[in-house]
Amino acid sequence: MATSIFINLPVKNLNASVAFFTQLGFSFNAEYTNEQGTCMIISDTISVMLLVESFFQTFTGKPLVNAHQANEAILCLSTDSRAEVDRIANAAVAAGGKPVPQQSQNEMEFMYDRNFQDLDGHLWNILYMDLNLAQQTARPEVATQ
Repeated sequence: MATSIFINLPVKNLNASVAFFTQLGFSFNAEYTNEQGTCMIISDTISVMLLVESFFQTFTGKPLVNAHQANEAILCLSTDSRAEVDRIANAAVAAGGKPVPQQSQNEMEFMYDRNFQDLDGHLWNILYMDLNLAQQTARPEVATQ
């Protein structure tokens, strides 16, 4: 059986978050949806549980991070093309997200990525890797160290 991952994210406004991610092309599992949260489908083995902050808080005694003010994690999703990276990143900004400028330019020719913040400030990285080009530019001496 393939391992699945369920990422739990607190959100202030569930309906606004669903509308935002719907505009990015994601769908939701109605079986795992109520007024406290929903299950956003990323792939067959990856889901993101968008949970209203008060409900999310019942799972931990730790305070929630304000993702607009502090980093908690960067959620990276791979795509099949550079065009899909651009489609998702552009859709995120059009839906009310904020672009996140690259802090350093990616020096690997085989990688292309863009970043954005969702409505709650969570950081997302959308990535395309050209695996054929990656193999051509691999540095075997680094892998053996």
